[in-house]
Amino acid sequence: MTRASGDSAAIFKANQDRAAPLLAKLRADGIGHMIGGGTVAASNGEVFETHSPISGNSLAFVARGDAADIDLAAQAAQRAFKPWRDMPATARKKLLHKVADAIVARADDIAVLECIDTGQAHRFMARAAIRAAENFRFFADRATKARDGLNTPSDEHWNVSTRVPIGPVGVITPWNTPFMLSTWKIAPALAAGCTVVHKPAEWSPVTADLLAKIVKDAGVPDGVLNTVHGYGEEAGKALTQHPAIKAIAFVGESATGAAIMAQGAPTLKRVHFELGGKNPVIVFDDADLDRALDAVVFMIYSLNGERCTSSSRLLIQESIADKFNERLAARVKTLKIGHPLDPATEVGPLIHETHLEKVCSYFDIARQDGATIAVGGKPFDGPGGGHYIEPTLVTGAHSTMRVAQEEVFGPFLTVIPFRDEADAIEIANSVQYGLTGYVWTGDMGRGLRVADALEAGMIWLNSENVRHLPTPFGGMKASGIGRDGGDYSFDFYMETKHVSLAKGTHKIQRLGA
Repeated sequence: MTRASGDSAAIFKANQDRAAPLLAKLRADGIGHMIGGGTVAASNGEVFETHSPISGNSLAFVARGDAADIDLAAQAAQRAFKPWRDMPATARKKLLHKVADAIVARADDIAVLECIDTGQAHRFMARAAIRAAENFRFFADRATKARDGLNTPSDEHWNVSTRVPIGPVGVITPWNTPFMLSTWKIAPALAAGCTVVHKPAEWSPVTADLLAKIVKDAGVPDGVLNTVHGYGEEAGKALTQHPAIKAIAFVGESATGAAIMAQGAPTLKRVHFELGGKNPVIVFDDADLDRALDAVVFMIYSLNGERCTSSSRLLIQESIADKFNERLAARVKTLKIGHPLDPATEVGPLIHETHLEKVCSYFDIARQDGATIAVGGKPFDGPGGGHYIEPTLVTGAHSTMRVAQEEVFGPFLTVIPFRDEADAIEIANSVQYGLTGYVWTGDMGRGLRVADALEAGMIWLNSENVRHLPTPFGGMKASGIGRDGGDYSFDFYMETKHVSLAKGTHKIQRLGA
């Protein structure tokens, strides 16, 4: 939305004013674990320091969890499991709606904290808090039907199926839009009747702490949601190996997902992975090019490009490539880089210094590959001196280049020309990932053919990524295992049980009679 400069300045100041006392409290109190309903320090007394991507300044000292803390949290989740499982689904539904109400009431606080914690622009984070509340409401309303199964009668038996919650589960969430993505995993787990041990990303612990407190204050029983902060190789690994944890839901890098699968194998853990992506947006010459251009820019440069579903490869038909690239470059040059709390900002600082170094390394990789950096390609001196880079557009690429194969996870778009439909499909499928694909064409027959041929779990035709909560969300190949959304989430957090009721008429064989 476009605002007058005066309005933008006033909103920016209001956001800063809202953030100030929240930050002061963070620095004074620090961030502890939430275990069994209580805020506690790490059992070993250790902490780590988290910093703002805007300035590099300290935000808080955070409890550094290890195997001992994970064990305490898993035990708390185990104790809370049966009472939570056996609570009437209507009661769980009411509690989860109270959580949603509390998220809405704190939406402005959540948004500014998320901006300061992650570097994401306020224009996106303001909506992320509301989406988090919608996640809780959506799954709360499904809680009363979570156990529903099928009736599949045979001649002499009634055969019915039902679902039951699997038990305490582990949820490991990423640092990009952490509040919303945490609720996307935690809400269905709680609605299903599971209890949760949550290990948030160490780069973005602030709003995970707030979520744990919101859930407790809403009246959800102690031990139903436990949060343990710390590093992946310490707290995360202990969670994936703990015998009381029956399943692990993880969002993050593909290599980490592979490690988690290996760590959980000895205890036969069920896993759900939402992993990396190198998603294509394919623009044919008969597409609505104005709408396609808007979608191309939005899906890579919004959220700082730090999103698994970003369309980080533009496959553009050769006949329109030069003209489209010219228009694209002009748009990228005008993107507003700035302070995340400024409502005019479109691209903020990257999450962490380590990630900044990774993204910047691809500038040299692009040049070494023989591609052209048409726009950007260097750090940016942004407000606060934080981890800013210029939105980058790489042209003259082909599908075997590293910038066309590897996930950069930043505001970095690689353009690859293609000849025809078959060529576009071949290029699109030539990576290890398979999360999403976007197709722009005026020929719906071609759109359906390409959608069918793409090796990806989700396809949007003539659209950017627009989520609909009942639909399945997940990827193929190195992009993940399993699906979220609607009843697909319950399929992961619940076991299916078959019950056969005999009519008393079937013949039973008699042995030894």
